[in-house]
Amino acid sequence: MRPVAPVLGQAVPRAAADEPPTTADEWVQANHRYLAAALDVVRHRVVLEDPSAAERRRDHLRSVMPDPPALERIADSFDLSGFEREVLLLCAGVELDSAVARACAEAHGEATRPYATFGLAMATVPDAHWSATTPAAPLRRWHLVEVDRPETPIAGPLRIDERVLHALTGISYLDPRVGILAQPLGELPGLQELPRTLRVAAGQLASCWASAGSRKVRLSGRSPADLRAVVAEAALDLGLIPMCLRAADLPGTPADRDLLARLCERETVLSGRSWLVESDDRTGDEGRAAADFALRLQTPLAVLGPLPVGEPDAGLARIEVAPSDVAERRAVWRATLGPAAEPLADWVERLAGQFDVGAVGIAAAVEEAREQLGRGDAGPRLWEACRRQARPRLDDLAERLEPRAGWADLVVPADQRALLRQIAVHVRHRLTVFDDWGFAARTARGTGVAALFAGPSGTGKTLAAEVLATELALDLYRVDLSQVVSKYIGETEKNLRRIFDAAETGGVILLFDEADALFGKRSEVKDSHDRYANIEVSYLLQRMETYRGLAVLTTNLQGALDSAFLRRLQFIVQFPFPDADARADIWRRAFPPELPTEGLEPRRLAQLAATGGTIRNIALSAAFLAADSGDSVRMCHLLAAVRTEYGKLEKPLSDADVAGWGGGDPGGDDTVTPRT
Repeated sequence: MRPVAPVLGQAVPRAAADEPPTTADEWVQANHRYLAAALDVVRHRVVLEDPSAAERRRDHLRSVMPDPPALERIADSFDLSGFEREVLLLCAGVELDSAVARACAEAHGEATRPYATFGLAMATVPDAHWSATTPAAPLRRWHLVEVDRPETPIAGPLRIDERVLHALTGISYLDPRVGILAQPLGELPGLQELPRTLRVAAGQLASCWASAGSRKVRLSGRSPADLRAVVAEAALDLGLIPMCLRAADLPGTPADRDLLARLCERETVLSGRSWLVESDDRTGDEGRAAADFALRLQTPLAVLGPLPVGEPDAGLARIEVAPSDVAERRAVWRATLGPAAEPLADWVERLAGQFDVGAVGIAAAVEEAREQLGRGDAGPRLWEACRRQARPRLDDLAERLEPRAGWADLVVPADQRALLRQIAVHVRHRLTVFDDWGFAARTARGTGVAALFAGPSGTGKTLAAEVLATELALDLYRVDLSQVVSKYIGETEKNLRRIFDAAETGGVILLFDEADALFGKRSEVKDSHDRYANIEVSYLLQRMETYRGLAVLTTNLQGALDSAFLRRLQFIVQFPFPDADARADIWRRAFPPELPTEGLEPRRLAQLAATGGTIRNIALSAAFLAADSGDSVRMCHLLAAVRTEYGKLEKPLSDADVAGWGGGDPGGDDTVTPRT
């Protein structure tokens, strides 16, 4: 099969004149005249009449056509022999010309058999050969014709495929059996020109597609959106229409996938299409279906996403697109923003350093903020657009937390607060230090920040991560370790890789809560499970070093962490148990301004040895008790709430801890002002 220019055009009424056509519409008319003349030749042969006159008229009509008729294009593209071409024409004649159908019925000697058969064709068409009747021959392999009764392929009725019949008449459309699964890749809005790296990759892909031996290519190295842009550019270079198939939508059985592959190949010939298969699954049924489909397809194809580990490569050539760097992202932002880039120069630097959403993502962000360009809020709008683009890849892998806390909500000692501010400084200015000032060339580690928050439960570790997310205007994702750690060998690394790869797009803050469950001391190797557990920790250490975002690890037991792991952390922030002054401060901040309170004494409340997390739980529970009684929050409500909280935690509560909580005396210098 050889892909050629697609057969395009719309059906028009048959014309009687034989003048040479000069426009596309006239080609369609000329094609109809030629097809009618060719069918007349077939009819003469079936009824055993001399077809010479009909052949001369057919040949004359062909000679005045500047472009080949659809029949010749199809025959040449599918490598049909002369006999196979006439069989296809005979089957078309049964559908298009009642005289041909009657001739077939007369040849069979039965009025109820107005159809073509291989047997009839072999008796009436020159240069007949038995190989044309086999399923491996072009007519049946590409489903140009179907045998209604495969058990009797020679005598069984032959039927031309509807899609092929319309193509012979000059009508082009996508086969519905393919169209229900495939969608046009479409245009890439807002992207005027691909960056040089992507244009080079598109040229490589186009060269592969144009060659005879490597029409199937696996693309990797960039975001799916950028790789789709590479596919679209390569298809444009070759005059093809790129179509996208999701691996999850591919048929489940090999036979059905083989049929789909043949129909896709047929569409490449009939309407000039190339194919893109996207897979998100490396080991499951989806990945195997994508690999099997790619193995069966013999036409311009690009595969995005992983294929099953250990499976054959499906004959795919590899094109690894180089990752984008800051310089490329700057250039894309400036080119896409156009005249608006200069006023947004500072924002361009921040956006290029923080987000790796790809050229297509940058174009989409600019398009989203189009109305704000030239105004003061354009930069924040672009930032938020990039944040939203980075979310879909992570939302299925980790829990996104909505940060609401600021520095005023965090009660920690001054040294710890200074360390947290240093973390924010490192994240905010890493582009300047690493790229502009050359430190990136002096280290093999990534440009991100890894920090450990250590301290008892409830001392503000997660709250501090929220504060950093608010300060840096970044998304915060909490990784569920129960979903990451797997008893199956290799699964933990795979889960970690998916999380870190997805997080790279937006440089988000990753919060590994209670990290000692996964990142504990590497054990002495006693069996294979110990060896693979150590591999998991080593893999994590490597990813932590190369991750360009902020990874925050929390633990209640710093001593349980591996010392090699600790050496790779830029920051270790100790969250101590709050003293009485800190507890009083936490109590003051525990109640929203809208909450009606009366007689609350933070100093007296602070005599309870509780962490910030416990204090917030008590305050919330007391608010519900006050709401139920229709009263303001009082010390008595807090006393009832603390008894419930300590009972839940199975902690002893002494009278000294809550001395004076019974009612509370409004007034005094340290009393919270009543609010109604």
